[in-house]
Amino acid sequence: MTLRKNNGYQNLGFKNRVLNYAIVLWFVLIGLFGVFSNDLPYPPLAPCLSCPQPDSNGNFTEQGRIEFLERTKDSFDYWSAPDIALLNNNPQADLILYGKDLIAHTSDYYGKNGKIFKAYTNGMSCQNCHLEAGTKVFGNNFAAVASTYPKYRARFGSIENIYERVNDCFERSLNGKKMDTASKEMKAIFAYISWLGKGVKKNTKPAGYGMKDVPFLERAADPGKGKIVYTQKCERCHKSNGEGGMNEEQTAYTYPPLWGANSYNSGAGLFRLSNFAKLVKYNMPFGVDHKTTQLSDEEAWDVAAFVNSQPRPQMNIKADWPNIAEKPFDHPFGPYTDGFSEQQHKYGPFQVIKDKQIKLAKK
Repeated sequence: MTLRKNNGYQNLGFKNRVLNYAIVLWFVLIGLFGVFSNDLPYPPLAPCLSCPQPDSNGNFTEQGRIEFLERTKDSFDYWSAPDIALLNNNPQADLILYGKDLIAHTSDYYGKNGKIFKAYTNGMSCQNCHLEAGTKVFGNNFAAVASTYPKYRARFGSIENIYERVNDCFERSLNGKKMDTASKEMKAIFAYISWLGKGVKKNTKPAGYGMKDVPFLERAADPGKGKIVYTQKCERCHKSNGEGGMNEEQTAYTYPPLWGANSYNSGAGLFRLSNFAKLVKYNMPFGVDHKTTQLSDEEAWDVAAFVNSQPRPQMNIKADWPNIAEKPFDHPFGPYTDGFSEQQHKYGPFQVIKDKQIKLAKK
């Protein structure tokens, strides 16, 4: 019995030695091959999806494994817009393309010298907020609009359709007037948004839709610190007074105004700090995306606080949020049911507000 046990260990040791020799020989061959070639034949390493991974605190937990899966998903699993070149056989091709042009060049149709209405909006275009005509991953895209509308919106306390949502943007982000819902232009925008979301299942939101959350700060966002960020990283495009930059023809904003008479008004979604921080964190300065960010989380929150502390058009929003308990954690206008001030609702810290709102909602 003892002899067979020893022979077992001896056999195991022999196998291990053979394996070790094979590994050494492999690396010797790689080294020799590398002398004559720049392409080393290293086999690709597949990620271990089931293995423990350190979480954001460096601990090996189930949460870490989930975070790891989320990180590895970044490289391949995002929504992408349908190929515009495949529209040839679509009976609505012309309408869809017109809708895209309206989103990308809204000011050409409704701006100061608009082809349809003059000075109907502040001169910004939908694309100034919905980047790349609403197709950029985490660039406030339209990926999940067709799949989720009509839907209940707490801002109005009612079910809202796509037409109403578009007009909501016209009145707030473009500080303008409502479009005629029966107009060719509204139908074109509807057709374009619907076409973008044609591959998304009803009531689902694909990876990369809308905007990506920025982690909360433990402190309030600081407009003073944000001014420094703005001067260093934003001013060259959006100018010292936030007035933005026009194209050579002076018909549209290449870089939109961030405050002042021609910017979004106080009822716009970007007037909430979380939305502004999301947009700039993963898309600004111009040219970056969610994989190549330049702003830290603190910089994103602080520059949002600075920009949204500047003067802009005001909108009467007394009818918004008829159920005040449904107001978001960073809605900067009271009254509230959670006991926090307008100052904290505007600048934070936000986690305590959100925790309190969740607790109240469970009662």
